[in-house]
Amino acid sequence: MFNKIIRGALTLAGASAGLAISMLLIRLGDLQGFVELPQVTPLMGVLINGIGIIAGAILFFVLTPWLMEKGLRSANWVEGELQKIPTQDIMIGAIGLIIGLIIAYLISQLLMGIQIFFLGTILSVLLYIFLGYLGVSIATKKREDQDLFWALFKRNAPSKDRQSGKKEEKIKPKILDTSVIIDGRIADITQTGFVEGPIIIPEFVLEELRHIADSSDSLKRNRGRRGLDILNRIQKELQVEVRITDKDFEDVAEVDIKLLKLAQFMGGTVVTNDYNLNKVAELHGVSVLNINELANAVKPVVMPGEEMIVQVIKEGKESGQGVAYLDDGTMIVVEGGRKHIGETMGVLVTSVLQTAAGRMIFAKPKSLIDKTA
Repeated sequence: MFNKIIRGALTLAGASAGLAISMLLIRLGDLQGFVELPQVTPLMGVLINGIGIIAGAILFFVLTPWLMEKGLRSANWVEGELQKIPTQDIMIGAIGLIIGLIIAYLISQLLMGIQIFFLGTILSVLLYIFLGYLGVSIATKKREDQDLFWALFKRNAPSKDRQSGKKEEKIKPKILDTSVIIDGRIADITQTGFVEGPIIIPEFVLEELRHIADSSDSLKRNRGRRGLDILNRIQKELQVEVRITDKDFEDVAEVDIKLLKLAQFMGGTVVTNDYNLNKVAELHGVSVLNINELANAVKPVVMPGEEMIVQVIKEGKESGQGVAYLDDGTMIVVEGGRKHIGETMGVLVTSVLQTAAGRMIFAKPKSLIDKTA
């Protein structure tokens, strides 16, 4: 439906262009003294206008698919390039463009008074293009001088924050991905106040959660519903600003890439527990808060030589090993602990291994060390 509307609009534009060209031809025919052309009669004028309208409409109707494809590509390219430019530069450039066009308008009033055919119009168009470009170029290249000017202005202007001794800092929005919502720990972390808002929930993430919640697989369905419950808790119970954004990137199919593009667009931080997304975000220069890294960071520090009491609950991968766990889920591999499965015993830490998946502690039974000593 949208394509049909665009095609109809372009066809009307083509008809208007054809009419304008035909009227220009009639005007040329009426000029006496410049060219030797026959006098255009009213009937000829109607015929020329009709041919111009039909020819312009047919031409634009045929070219509409090509024009729409090129226009869409151009729009996507322009959007991609604008995302690379800082918002401050765009605003400064827009102000410079407006100033340049205003100056061009004032000067063009003098040029339009030139009596030579079309010379005033052509010079005015060139003047608009030149001064518009000049305004954008000068404004962006002199951005540092403008920053200095505004800094001096703010320094001299009275400020409530300066009087109160407080400094206001901009807080980056936190954009949640699907995995961290389903995980659920983000609600508890936000409740403690370690994560400052606003919390951003994209519509495409909600759509993915709804698909998971409607899955025929019972495990996926339960995970999806858990994620929706976590979002409901964050919105209703926690004292933090929550915003749902409908910003989407239709040219991108993958949700993770959409998240990174949204973070770049909003200047925000992605909150996740996906290790692969964390690595891809580093390549794109997007800041990430990884819940798993936070969990590992707040675990108690254990040093080799420390003693602890653990309960061996199962055998390890290697021969004779037993496995125990701390309250925070940290795995302890006990050498020679296989024969002590089900027992609570004292162990001595021999080494600590930090991996991407978490922390692993290796220990020996304290009684075995006492015997060797």
